[in-house]
Amino acid sequence: MADARTHTVTPRWWAASVGRSVAFVWRSLRSMRTALVLLLLVGLGAVAGSLVPQVGVADARIAATFRDHPLRARIFDQLGLFDVYGSWWFTLLYTLLLVSLVACIVPRTRAFVRNALAKPAPARDLGAMRHYAEVVVPVPPERAISGARRALRRRLFRVRAPGDGRALAADKGLAREGGSLLFHWAILLLLAGVAWGKGTGFSGQAVIVEGETWTEAHASYDGQIREGRYFGEHHSGVQVRVDDFEASYRMTGQPRDFVTRATLFDQDGRLLDRVEIRVNHPAEAEGVRFYQFGYGWAPVIRVEREGEAIFDGPVVCEQRDVPDGVSPLQVPWRCVVKLASLRPQVGIAFELWPDSRGLLSLLETGQVMPMIVAYAPVMTWEAYEGDLRAELVQSASTLDTTAMRRIGSGVLGAGETADLGRGITVSFLELRRYTVLTVARDRGMRIVLLAAILMLIGLLPALSSTRRKVWVSAEPDGAGAVLKVGGFALQRGSRFEEEFARLVRDLERAAAGVGP
Repeated sequence: MADARTHTVTPRWWAASVGRSVAFVWRSLRSMRTALVLLLLVGLGAVAGSLVPQVGVADARIAATFRDHPLRARIFDQLGLFDVYGSWWFTLLYTLLLVSLVACIVPRTRAFVRNALAKPAPARDLGAMRHYAEVVVPVPPERAISGARRALRRRLFRVRAPGDGRALAADKGLAREGGSLLFHWAILLLLAGVAWGKGTGFSGQAVIVEGETWTEAHASYDGQIREGRYFGEHHSGVQVRVDDFEASYRMTGQPRDFVTRATLFDQDGRLLDRVEIRVNHPAEAEGVRFYQFGYGWAPVIRVEREGEAIFDGPVVCEQRDVPDGVSPLQVPWRCVVKLASLRPQVGIAFELWPDSRGLLSLLETGQVMPMIVAYAPVMTWEAYEGDLRAELVQSASTLDTTAMRRIGSGVLGAGETADLGRGITVSFLELRRYTVLTVARDRGMRIVLLAAILMLIGLLPALSSTRRKVWVSAEPDGAGAVLKVGGFALQRGSRFEEEFARLVRDLERAAAGVGP
């Protein structure tokens, strides 16, 4: 019997404990304070996501962190800081924030609807109110109440005349609560739009050389893409052919305008549009937007071995380690050609000077003049042979020479050829520009825009209006009537005192039939 009692009591105790825990969690989530705390935690998570390199965005930096700071990297990895927006804890915080906002807003919305549908309630003792006044008007009580009703309606009060027609109840300011609710619903819509847009969208970078065509597909990003958890690899297949890139500068050397002139085709090669992509002026096709992000130089290089081309095409050059206080226009561009098919393997590191006058200025004065345009471009080169260590994670513009030996160096002008030995030659054919476009699809942008507009609309009445209630009664007084007025404000009571005085004067004039 004792065992039977134990087995019947324990499940009930466990169920009651779970029920109390669930009720406590639900009560906590219904608190606006909890929502604010969750919003703060989500914000802190977003800060961590911007400070710590993220998977799919800065894989090379993550690999460098594991190499240089293994303990820190393991801690960050265990905490999910390398993939904040895909981590379980950020998803949990975001979900709890949405649930908390709904739990807070829905009861307030129901209460607002009830208040909006309910008529103003009458009051019994007007004299006990904080704001109270009596005035005598030379008309019967019914006419005094009728005039007071008209005055209150002109002031946009909701008016009710209960009883025998000698009293009024009025209120105003529901727009404050309505605006506040609209603001909070808009925040919920904003969070939902961000989650939907980021979860089903993607963002990446495309590096396109003048004259080349780039296809919007996963393989075209070379790892420089971040896809949402629910993206599903549904790329548009839009093709972008860069016809021309132009960069203009002010006399001080500061950039004035970057423009990519491109032709867009659909995945079947049909012409969509001819566009000019500038900073803050993106192009859009098939739901994908193309933003101007950067640019650079791409020398066309050909490497031959005994007359047979083993490399031929433009090479994207980058600028690294630009010193503080130095303009990027005064720093040469660096790029690398890796010939992994040769035995032993060969790597050639180039340093590009798009304007040869910059190199001459460095040699003569020790300072580099700004290189704004391409003028007689030259490249210095250093060739190495050995093991390229391709198994390591490294940038395409970086050459690891730890397992290689230097076999030659020199200078190449546009149209010139250099001999590396062993029948290998390298030629600098021409210099082109390349453009860097940020490619993104965010289906939640329109939702976010709508939410932002609704937030502004909701803020206006929420910050400018207040809830006020007014009661008016009229009692006979000889040939006229005594008009009694009482009222109070739910917010900004000190400011209501002046408004109440003006309201009493208007009611007196309207009840007496004087003026509007």
